[in-house]
Amino acid sequence: MSHVTEQHHDSSRPGQEYGPETAAFVERFASDMTEAGMQRMAARVFACLMTAPGAVLSAAELAERLRVSPAAVSGAVRYLSQIHLVSRERQPGSRRELYRLHPDVWYEAFLSRGPLLSRWRATLLAGAGTAPPDSDVRQRLLDTAAFMDFLADELDGLLERWRRRRAAEASGP
Repeated sequence: MSHVTEQHHDSSRPGQEYGPETAAFVERFASDMTEAGMQRMAARVFACLMTAPGAVLSAAELAERLRVSPAAVSGAVRYLSQIHLVSRERQPGSRRELYRLHPDVWYEAFLSRGPLLSRWRATLLAGAGTAPPDSDVRQRLLDTAAFMDFLADELDGLLERWRRRRAAEASGP
């Protein structure tokens, strides 16, 4: 029996088993996210939390499932918290921390990008102001700022359409 399936079962949190199929999915999804630019350990922790009942695990559970040190989990969770994909919470009556995916994890992650796009746009415009007036540098910076502005506008509309779709799905056929 592999290490992944030999994990201790916590009877207070049923359904915490982590079989080989789930382990393979976690690594495959983490690889996809790493290719898209996410830090490798953060991608593994995120994918692992996606497969957990209730989308919540302790650092020890994450470390055991991923076969990594608690320090590696801590660093990954810190990163995932900064980009609004997970939150930390204390288990009631314990000093043990639990890590939880936000309920609308993708929505929250994209929603948090609006201010970032605005900041990038402002920085790009400031940079364009320092470039020679008719230079390719100035034009490239202005074009990129315009694209950030476009993304911010489209993101608002995209998220509104998502909210409507989710509401329609929740209300039934």
